[in-house]
Amino acid sequence: MAKKQKFPHLLGSKWTAKQKTWGWRHFQVVNRKNQGKFVFAEMVASCDENVRFWINAKQFKDRSLWQPGWQTLEEMNEPEEGLDIL
Repeated sequence: MAKKQKFPHLLGSKWTAKQKTWGWRHFQVVNRKNQGKFVFAEMVASCDENVRFWINAKQFKDRSLWQPGWQTLEEMNEPEEGLDIL
């Protein structure tokens, strides 16, 4: 049986950084690299292809750092569904 690939849909995925990163918030994964038990994603800013960096793909699971897809500031600041606001 083949070993299950970690982060199988990583390549081509789009992400929004909760804080500006290298001056931008919207990024796309253009490359992936497996190094031992770690998976790294090469990110490119959607508005400036010269802004590139590698990130441990595990960080995408932390919703305080990254949101899936490209989102507006308004969408990012909306309370999550299922949470009661007092």
